[in-house]
Parts: sequence; C-alpha cells; structure tokens
Amino acid sequence: MVFNLGGESLNGYHVLVDPSPSRAASKLKSKKTQPPPNTTNPIDWALSLPKYTHGPLPSSSDFLHRYKFGQQLEGKPRRRLRRKLTSSAAMFSENPLVSDVISTALSGGIALSLLRLWEETAKRGLFDQKLNRKLVHVSVGLAFMLCWPMFSSGRQGAVIAALVPAINIIKMLLLGLGIWKDDATVKSMSRFGDHRELLKGPLYYASTITLAGAIYWRTSPIAIAAICNLCAGDGIADIVGRRFGKHKLPYNRNKSIVGSIAMATAGFLASIGYMHYFSLFGYVQETPAMVLGFFMVSLAAALVESHPLSTELDDNLTVPLACVLVGSFVL
Repeated sequence: MVFNLGGESLNGYHVLVDPSPSRAASKLKSKKTQPPPNTTNPIDWALSLPKYTHGPLPSSSDFLHRYKFGQQLEGKPRRRLRRKLTSSAAMFSENPLVSDVISTALSGGIALSLLRLWEETAKRGLFDQKLNRKLVHVSVGLAFMLCWPMFSSGRQGAVIAALVPAINIIKMLLLGLGIWKDDATVKSMSRFGDHRELLKGPLYYASTITLAGAIYWRTSPIAIAAICNLCAGDGIADIVGRRFGKHKLPYNRNKSIVGSIAMATAGFLASIGYMHYFSLFGYVQETPAMVLGFFMVSLAAALVESHPLSTELDDNLTVPLACVLVGSFVL
C-alpha cells in the first residue's frame, strides 16, 4: 500500500514528499496520520487514527442558541404584524365613540334579529298570538340589556345605548298611527291585531328600556329591577297565569294567584341574575342588602301588576313606575 504522505520509504510504505512550502501545514498534519514504525497491519493503523479530525461537534446549548436565533430572524415579520394588530386594537379601545357606534350596530342587530324571529313565528302561526307577543316581551329587553357592557362608560355610552330602543319608539309611533304598514310586526306585538294597540303597551315597553338605560344605566340596580320585572316578571306572569291560573285573586278576577307568584319569582330571579352578570364587570356589587332590595321590588311590582288599576292603564307603565319608586328606597 502506498501512502502519499512524503517522499521516503518507511517500513514498506512509500511516502511522497511535496516540496512546496505552501503545504507546510499539511506536513504537520501528516505527521499525526503517519502509521507508527512498528505497525504492519493497515487496519490497526486506521483504527488508531484520531476520531475527530475536524474539531469537536457543537454542543446542544450552542445548537439551541443557533436554532432560537434563526427562529427570531424568521419570526420578525410575524412579530411586526402582531404588533400592528395590537396597536390597532389599542387605538380601537381608546376611541369610545367608534366603540359605541360598533356596539350600537351589534346590539341593534341582535334586537332586530329577535324581532324578525318572532314576526316570522307569528306569520306562520307557530304559537298562539298572545303567547307570541309575550315571547317578544320577555326576550327583547333582556337580550338588549346583555349588550350593555359593550358600550363605553359614562354618559356617552348610556345615551348611545339608549338610541337602540329609542328607534323602536319611533317605529311603534309610526305603526300605531298607521303611517307605516307592517302586519307581521303588528300581529307579533298586539293582542287582537289592531295597530293602535302599539301606542300603549309596546310603546311603554320601549320607553321604559330607553329611559332605564339613559337615566340609570348599568351601574344602577334600579335599571336592573325595572327591566327585569317588566320583561321577565310581567311576561312570565301572563304565560303561567293563562295556563295554570285557575284560582283568581279576590280583588281582581282577571288575575290569578299563580300568575302573581310567577311574576314575583321570575322578576326576582332575573334581577339576581343580572346583578351577578353586571358585577362581573364591576358595575354593581353583590350584597345581601341588594338581594333583599330586589325581592322587595319584585314583590311590590307583582302587587301593582295584579291591581285593577294596572288593567285599566297598562302594566307596561305601572310596573316600571312601581320598580323605580320602591327601588329608590330599598336599592
């Protein structure tokens, strides 16, 4: 076997010497790879060669560092994009007017969707007309109140939020006066299909939600009590009373005992539920005194609703007035 490592013959190995001075470094390296004089087996000599001829491999820490550095280089565009989105979100949150306009569109869309749903059920005759009207009564106001946390704090948020039910006031006036024709809406909100009915109960209903939001807003338990007893309390009272109200009240044969109990219970439970809901945002504080106050307001609202005066006037007017009056003392 011939090893081209020099120009001499060593123990049967012919060595070729390169006289070029530019390979001085290779000569030094060749000394490390020459077989020892007493080695006659080339395999033994090959096994005796150094294991690392090109230096040690990089450690795991060096590899991890290089990997992270590469990821940082590749992630810079993504990080810049995320920073831009964060900045845009910060600008949106810092602009209350833009936030309120978007919240108005969202809450208005939710309320309109519910109205369209009940209009469609009334058109198809899926429910009794009176039941369909009460389903509108229960759902729309409570669903709108769920949207209150979307609006900004302060007077601006309260006023802009009140625009949604205020638009419904205008709609009730136009429909009730016969200026605007919409049979599906009239059928879903009236007892007997007369458009003039919308100038009473539905108009009072929309006015209560508008004023409760604009005047008291989400930081006041009075707003919670007024809307919950009007929507949940009065609505459930009519549904339960018509179905199970066999025993009538002695002072009002048009109202039932079970209906009044259902109103007080539903209004109270809804008030507690919204108290807890708004407390999650820090608008109100859950206290035993507030719970007791809600119970007293719901009891008073049920008594007022069962009175014959509410039948003559309209319980959509007398119930919220009773809630505001009693709530001013106990809440």
